[in-house]
Amino acid sequence: MDGTTRDSDFAPRLIAWHRGHGRHDLPWQNTRDPYRIWLSEIMLQQTQVDTVIPYYARFLARFPDLARLAAAPVDDVLALWSGLGYYARARNLHQAAQAVMTRHDGEFPRRAAQIAELPGIGRSTAAAIAAFAFGERGAILDGNVKRVLCRVFGIAGFPGERAVEQRLWALAEDLLPQSEIGTYIQAQMDLGATLCTRARPACGRCPMAEICVALREERVGELPAARPKKAVPQRHARVAVIVADGAVLLERRPPTGIWGGLLALPEIPEQEPDAARWLATRYGLSAHATRPLAVLNHAFTHFRLEMTPVLVEVAGRGHVAADDDHRWLALDALADAGLPTPVRRILGDVVDGPKETPQRELPL
Repeated sequence: MDGTTRDSDFAPRLIAWHRGHGRHDLPWQNTRDPYRIWLSEIMLQQTQVDTVIPYYARFLARFPDLARLAAAPVDDVLALWSGLGYYARARNLHQAAQAVMTRHDGEFPRRAAQIAELPGIGRSTAAAIAAFAFGERGAILDGNVKRVLCRVFGIAGFPGERAVEQRLWALAEDLLPQSEIGTYIQAQMDLGATLCTRARPACGRCPMAEICVALREERVGELPAARPKKAVPQRHARVAVIVADGAVLLERRPPTGIWGGLLALPEIPEQEPDAARWLATRYGLSAHATRPLAVLNHAFTHFRLEMTPVLVEVAGRGHVAADDDHRWLALDALADAGLPTPVRRILGDVVDGPKETPQRELPL
């Protein structure tokens, strides 16, 4: 079967398969509401559907429309995002909501080109929102789609490389059907998520089996090509768990970098071996007891972080008042706070006692 035949068969096969085998009852489907569609697309970036569903429901219960999201304090948004990871998504979501209110008079833009100008929305996500909400004809190219196209059309090379990605975009545009664009886009996502998976793909049930180059050439395990391996940097950080009057002192992270803008545990400088002396110099607080807590390992996308917490008990809060950069969080209020997962785990050890295993590996 030549390439032209594969091209012409791709969309009809996919749409027909989706009618009988695709996903039709996810919480963000069967709606044209761009706010709900946009929220789901952002949450689904780098996160599995089963994980997203409860977050999506809680988020909509608190912020049922774009106006209420835009008007909310960003800390409330981050609190609902806590545990979902990749927190820049939440900050961009909040900023984009405010941009829609101020630049578009509260009306979500209808064209993908305009949607892509909002914070945190790239070309593929914008096209998906425009297709689902407004029926605009445009290609997407998320991880699932890249995997399907690489296998069906036998495209070699790492999809993240510029030349390969450009080729995939051109192919995705050429494959677009003239009608049923929303169904087609959803079908692409579903095929990659349910059958053409990264590991153990169900080729025997795939609607593309007859036209798939990777299956015919026994290269399914090779395509798409993996990211070229690089050594994963290991970083270390010593953090202070400063406790006074049943509360812990949190400090806002810089706006960029890991956990940008979130409240987290203060970091003790590497060159300062004496935590008590650093505490007195940094905050004017006097420690009456310090002890190390269990080391915690956390894997980010591009590096690994080893966190060494030090519990510092102080007699009172001194002159450190709560402001935008600092907060005293009651240890019995952790459940409602927007905290990075490792910080929540460390503070949980303080409240509940350490777990049996002194070192843990946490997901992002």
